[in-house]
Amino acid sequence: MSQRLPFFLLFISIAAFGQQTMVVKNSRSYPATENWNFICENYALSGAANVQIAKTEKGGILRIAVQTTNPAFAISGMAYVFLTDNTIITCVDKGIREVIGNQIVSYYWFSEVEMNKLKATEIQSIHFNIKGNANGFSSQLGNFTAINKKEYFATAFDKSKKSNDTTSEIKALYK
Repeated sequence: MSQRLPFFLLFISIAAFGQQTMVVKNSRSYPATENWNFICENYALSGAANVQIAKTEKGGILRIAVQTTNPAFAISGMAYVFLTDNTIITCVDKGIREVIGNQIVSYYWFSEVEMNKLKATEIQSIHFNIKGNANGFSSQLGNFTAINKKEYFATAFDKSKKSNDTTSEIKALYK
C-alpha cells in the first residue's frame, strides 16, 4: 500500500497540472486547450495569431490574441471559424477584450452545438478584424486570416502533421 501512494500522488499531480486554463478578463477560469499559433501571413508585425478554446457550462470560448504596437487597437467585429468540412461558425463580437503585455486579446463565445461541431471537425482557419486609428508607425489594421499551420514551410519528405490537432484537444476537454 505504501508503494502505491507515491504513484497515486504523481498521477493526481500530472492530471491536475497537465490541463491548461483560460482566464477571461481577470474573472473566472475555464479548462482550455493548449495555445495554438496559427500562421497569419498578412499580419506583418508577428505573422502569427495565438488561438485557444475553452469549455464552459453552456458551450465554449474562442480566444484570439495578436501582438500590437498600439494597445488602443482591438480585435473586434465578427470572427469566422472555417472548418475542414467547408462549414463556417460565425462568432458575434460581445465586446470582451483586453490588452496583455504587447498583445491585444478578444473573446468570442460558442454554443454547445458549435462546440460539438468543433469536437468532430478540424479548424482550418479563423478570419478576424483589427480596428483602431493608425499612424505611421503602428501595427496593421484590417481583415486577417489565421491559418491552422504549424510552420510556413515543409518538405515533401516530412510526413508529420502540418496543422494543430484541434479536434483531439477539444475532445479532451470533455473527458
